[in-house]
Amino acid sequence: MAVYVHLELPIVVDETDLIHAVQAVLDAEGHPNEEVTVVLTDDAQIQELNRRYAGVNAPTDVLAFSALEGDPKFVIPPEATGYLGDIVISIPYAARQAAEQGLPLAMELRLLAVHGTLHLLGYDHSTAEEQANMWHRQDLILRALPPLR
Repeated sequence: MAVYVHLELPIVVDETDLIHAVQAVLDAEGHPNEEVTVVLTDDAQIQELNRRYAGVNAPTDVLAFSALEGDPKFVIPPEATGYLGDIVISIPYAARQAAEQGLPLAMELRLLAVHGTLHLLGYDHSTAEEQANMWHRQDLILRALPPLR
């Protein structure tokens, strides 16, 4: 098991809390030994990724890039078979969402880490049924986490 956090901005973030949030999802979903990277970046970087990979030229709060999806001709080396993928979170976008809801940034980052990990595990919210299922799992996992420090 390894969860890595890569911070691209000069801001203090509780990386340990994000690691615990991602690991809680992996444990709850039966994937405790998978590896995930969480990248904390800005609106410009996430907008570029969103444009390039989702065709949406706008920033967003979180993107998830599964290592299990993609070109079927691409062979994953045996030593990388436990790598689930990358979660990219925009700190400024998350800060705006947190402020709009009257929540601390740490709470929003925790939510986005859980949300992104669920996406890596195949959850989606394209339909009402998928959304209900994903939100239910997300809420259960978030409620099981210890209070923020």
